[in-house]
Amino acid sequence: MSQSNPLTAILEREPFVLLDGAMATELEGRGCNLADSLWSAKVLMENPTLIRDVHLDYFRAGARVAITASYQATPAGFAARGLDEAQSRLLIARSVALAQEARTVYLAENPQAGALLVAGSVGPYGAYLADGSEYRGDYQRSAEAFKAFHRPRVEALLEAGADLLACETQPSFSEISALAELLTEYPAARAWFSFTLRDAQHLSDGTPLCDVVAMLARYPQVVAVGINCIALEKTTEALRHLHSLTALPLVVYPNSGEHYDAVSKTWHHHGEACDTLAHHLPEWLAVGTKLVGGCCRTTPADIAALAG
Repeated sequence: MSQSNPLTAILEREPFVLLDGAMATELEGRGCNLADSLWSAKVLMENPTLIRDVHLDYFRAGARVAITASYQATPAGFAARGLDEAQSRLLIARSVALAQEARTVYLAENPQAGALLVAGSVGPYGAYLADGSEYRGDYQRSAEAFKAFHRPRVEALLEAGADLLACETQPSFSEISALAELLTEYPAARAWFSFTLRDAQHLSDGTPLCDVVAMLARYPQVVAVGINCIALEKTTEALRHLHSLTALPLVVYPNSGEHYDAVSKTWHHHGEACDTLAHHLPEWLAVGTKLVGGCCRTTPADIAALAG
């Protein structure tokens, strides 16, 4: 684990760091049934090679950062499958190893590719609840309870060699505060924090983003802040507001331009065909965004379009 910002080497060469896109969308396209509370983490148990292959496809599309399939990989979640904490930590470590294997293959194919990173995904407590509360933040736990929940995964990801942490899809101020404090137990760790939002100026739980950013500013281990798993058309306004609050690099990886129909359980594209991640890239860069990728329903093709 680097003592400095692991993103620096890429940003010295390129105008922004290109992240990967959706893991679950690609796994479903390869025949995985993810109708499960563990979501992509289920595949860590059942068919991990597929996860490595998805990471490799994203590197081949131009991604510089692979985000591990550990978003819902926690001892609490795996306990429902009869696994103890030691077994759970091994699966979380496997999520890092699979991304590292993909990186090794890609670098063998492209020796001049430069720095490629593995970001350990740390999803919110709401993801474990598997009830959509990562978009509401309406759950309450003490700071110590949040830290106890996240600590085993954070430790497993760092011990397995993740270059940094992606504390992502975070809806709750109290949980974000606890996670930031937890990082101080691992001084070499670096992390970005990305949020889900109620609107362009408020976290999903209603906390003003100015308060969130001011709190995170006390933690030098935080190397970027931003948003993910947000509707594409809502990104720029929120990023513009964040840019007014912090000098940190901003991160954005929204959902595709499609919208989910909860009744038919299908996705549909609304609006103009040009409403893509690549279409929004210039305005994102103009407001200080330095990490860009995709979340739900995005694919290697979307990442390749961002790579140009």
